Amino acid sequence: MGAMCKKNAISVLKELYLNNSRMKHPTFPEHARVTPKYTDKTANGLTKCIVDFLNLTGNQAERINCMGRIIDTRKTYVDVCGLYRTVGTVKYGKTTGKRGTADVSATIQGKSVKIEVKIGADKQSPAQKEYQKQIESSGGLYFIAKDFEQFFLWYNLTF
Repeated sequence: MGAMCKKNAISVLKELYLNNSRMKHPTFPEHARVTPKYTDKTANGLTKCIVDFLNLTGNQAERINCMGRIIDTRKTYVDVCGLYRTVGTVKYGKTTGKRGTADVSATIQGKSVKIEVKIGADKQSPAQKEYQKQIESSGGLYFIAKDFEQFFLWYNLTF
């Protein structure tokens, strides 16, 4: 049953995408319409499924990137032979974002929702657990998505 629901959840997403495409571009030939290759096997794929689904259903959703800022110490110069040389490194410094922030921030039917994407054996960090407590104690919703089928069922039961 799980594989069938997953197939149905992703096929619902593909149909939403096609319907949106038909509304935006009504004169585009039907045989030329192509849906993105939706998958929930990777964190990036699942995040894309969730963000697209929410935006296609009239909600607002965006991916939150909490990587550190790039620190580029590279310098380029011309050596005595006239060749360009680059020395130095590119590193990531501490993020300016909130530690533990969720992967997706959304507003669904006027409610603040944060969605953390976890694939396989991936677990929440202590900072993510603290962030979840802050969201829930302030009246927001927090959800941990492990695959698109699970998210789709949660969405339909909650909203």
